[in-house]
Amino acid sequence: MKIKSFFGDLLESTKIAGQRKKAFKEASSAPDSSDPVCQAAYLLHPGKFYVKVKSIRYTSKSTKTFTFESETKHFPYFQAGQFMTLELPIDGGLYTRPYSISSAPYQTRGAYPIVEITIKNMAEDELVRKYLWEKVKVGNRFLAEVGLGRFHYEPLRDSKNIIAIAGGAGITPFCSMAKEVKDGKLDINLTILYGSVNEDDIALREDLEKCVCSKVKVVHVLSGDNPSWTGEKGYITADIIKKHLSKDTTFFICGPLNLFTFVKGELDKLNIPEKRIHSECFPGAKLISSEEDYPSESKDKTYKIKVIRGIDETVISCSNEDSLADALEKSGIRIHTSCHYGACGFCRTKVLEGTFYIRPHTDNRRYADKECNYVHACSTYPTSDMTIKINID
Repeated sequence: MKIKSFFGDLLESTKIAGQRKKAFKEASSAPDSSDPVCQAAYLLHPGKFYVKVKSIRYTSKSTKTFTFESETKHFPYFQAGQFMTLELPIDGGLYTRPYSISSAPYQTRGAYPIVEITIKNMAEDELVRKYLWEKVKVGNRFLAEVGLGRFHYEPLRDSKNIIAIAGGAGITPFCSMAKEVKDGKLDINLTILYGSVNEDDIALREDLEKCVCSKVKVVHVLSGDNPSWTGEKGYITADIIKKHLSKDTTFFICGPLNLFTFVKGELDKLNIPEKRIHSECFPGAKLISSEEDYPSESKDKTYKIKVIRGIDETVISCSNEDSLADALEKSGIRIHTSCHYGACGFCRTKVLEGTFYIRPHTDNRRYADKECNYVHACSTYPTSDMTIKINID
């Protein structure tokens, strides 16, 4: 049916029923097994699929960027700011970790689609860090999921003036946004305030500089001893933020938890409403037993966790400093995790017996889940022996 005019279209619409009947009558009686709706859904949301390391490059003295290609030569659609997960087989365990995508969505299209992540050489997740930095080579393949998380620009929610505040590896989602803006695929005005310690710590600096244009501005703020640095120094304070503040601005914050805590206090000084602030923070070092409300009698202990999957029951050990998801991964038991910070609920788990601890700022369970003793395994730490029931992944 061609679009003509309002009345012309109304007239044409009355012919649809007749056209359908004619199409049914003339159609072949052989069944058509194809399902274009399911095919489109699979392309958009394929679940886990294999990716292969295409290249590895340093993007600062302490960060590496890993470029992946899909074995199917296709990547699902994602938005700038979202993350991917990698399933990593390490020492008999099976570890899933989330990494913000530093490449732009437009780079997944064309003849040679790729996705990039940028990883900092940090000590918090020592086992995984060592594996990625010392073991992973070009050609290695991993199970991955692409296009996860809600940390992205939403035009129905956010203003077009965006101030992105990053620290360390928290620059990665904003690099993706900057590339997408520079390529004309994302219509926002993006100002990035990026905190680093020293000049050679600045990750993805060349990538960011290539994105600078009328719609992308990058401001580096160095907190270390940098006598030759002529740019902003210290921390990302309210005074620095105020220099780039527009009348209608949305804020995105990404980096360590202490960065968010500090910046949130600075934004409060500027009376920025909560609805204008979006954050994605890294938990940093665990030290769960050092939390103020952690039960002192549970410190320095290891507990037995009975894991029920269908009719299978397995007993594993779990240190009080390891989350339930950590213990499952170390034991090689597959559990579907995504954010690894208690936000998404992919690792939703039923607690049948036992007590546990959840950091208040990572307890994102629904009220009904709290009432029915469900937890997010990635942010739940045992304070006694436990019995849990997980889905078969």
